[in-house]
Amino acid sequence: MIPVGLRPSCVVEPADNWLEAQGDDRYLHAMQFVGTIGRGTIEKLRRLRYLMAVLWAVGRLGAAPDSWRRTTRAVLARQIVFTGVDALGFVIFVAFLAGISIVVQAQVWMGRLGQLELLGPLLVTVVVREVGPLLVNFIVIGRSATATAAELAGMRVRHEVSVLDAQGVDPMVYLVMPRALGMAVCVLCLTVVFALVSFATGYMCGALLGTGPEDPAIFARSVLRGFVPGDFVNLGAKTILPGLMTSIIACVEGLSIEGVATDIPQAVTRTVVRSTLSLLILSVIVSVLTYV
Repeated sequence: MIPVGLRPSCVVEPADNWLEAQGDDRYLHAMQFVGTIGRGTIEKLRRLRYLMAVLWAVGRLGAAPDSWRRTTRAVLARQIVFTGVDALGFVIFVAFLAGISIVVQAQVWMGRLGQLELLGPLLVTVVVREVGPLLVNFIVIGRSATATAAELAGMRVRHEVSVLDAQGVDPMVYLVMPRALGMAVCVLCLTVVFALVSFATGYMCGALLGTGPEDPAIFARSVLRGFVPGDFVNLGAKTILPGLMTSIIACVEGLSIEGVATDIPQAVTRTVVRSTLSLLILSVIVSVLTYV
């Protein structure tokens, strides 16, 4: 054992070695954590950039007359029938329930507060600006986007996409563009139907219960007075943009699998999660830009 006064300067206490090792481990873990966050952020930005590129390609191809051949128009028509026409009954039923639960309650509380003149602006704010677009987009995500992702993933597994490409058919023109535009148009139309049915149901229930105006003209004028020019911009942005993003996400997820049938449920799950997230983010952004 070396006396304390004769120890060379190169000798390091074991405790010092342990502390330095702990410090190095903490630094390494911190850097690994930062690296994980950075890789995830970069991956999300790359995915977003790819989606924006597909969105730009859909808009550019949709504006080109040469893209609308008979086969493409047939795909667009089938998409409109499946997303819009087939879902119309379910949307009307949901709008009927929303009219009872929202419009009637608004009439009751506005009547108790003696503020029936604010009924129209309140209904427009709740039904047209927020509830209608959100519920219709959720219906489209759960009903049409999942089916689109599963359909395209199945085509990918069966190598039908490769066959189309080998025959000179652009998958972007034939598979993605008509589905995206058709779904966006359907979301807008279904939202308008939702709002009209909700207002009509709410008025009729309110008139039967004696909680609202008996004259439908008074109710209609009250609702129309609640509209401002920004509401039409808000309605279009909250329906067309999420509809486009939902359909593009469904197409990208469906076409991005590696050709294994077990990847189809995962593609459908990713479609639901990412479409819902994009819907909520776009709704917040549009609301802030339109009304704040």
